[in-house]
Amino acid sequence: MELLPLFVNLTGRDVLLVGGGRVAAQKLEQLLAAGARVRVVAPEIVPEIRSGARHADAADPARRRAAVQMEIVHREFAPADLDDVWLVVAAATPAVNREVAAAAEARRLFVNAVDDPPNATAFLSGVVRRDGVTIAISTSGDAPALTALLRAGLDRLLPRDLAVWMQTARDERAGWRHDSVPMEARKPRLLRALNALYESEDAKP
Repeated sequence: MELLPLFVNLTGRDVLLVGGGRVAAQKLEQLLAAGARVRVVAPEIVPEIRSGARHADAADPARRRAAVQMEIVHREFAPADLDDVWLVVAAATPAVNREVAAAAEARRLFVNAVDDPPNATAFLSGVVRRDGVTIAISTSGDAPALTALLRAGLDRLLPRDLAVWMQTARDERAGWRHDSVPMEARKPRLLRALNALYESEDAKP
């Protein structure tokens, strides 16, 4: 199975999370961090999820925003829960995940079935986020522990001054667009600009 790597903008968009256990709580954190509006549907909900919904009046603005962006529905999944959502995350039992996947397939919705590749059509990846750079790693749901190891390794390999690299790339791109520099000439120019950052350091006595 070959996957198409894709980054999606979930800010302000509705996502259904089926399941109320600790794995669902982890996925909820990821979805809220991405700005999604999440409806959690499950007959039983772990305290980690319930506590997030109770903090609408918390002093921390981030927790207030998270609480506003989530809703908890205490019951079993129903196909109508898929109405008007952009993405589905199934973090329940395999039987429930199969039910969610079948209902989503009929509506042409992608489903991330957590640790359940046969019922998944989308896979959440191991992610490294730093200074405006996002790197995602996937093993198609077959080896999540390897995904985690690769994520940690890549995080250590990234330069400590990555923010400077990002700003240099932004500045260079603005000049390329102004001067209509062709796409094939941009990568070598960026490499020269990044090398120049360190040439000045090497020249110091």
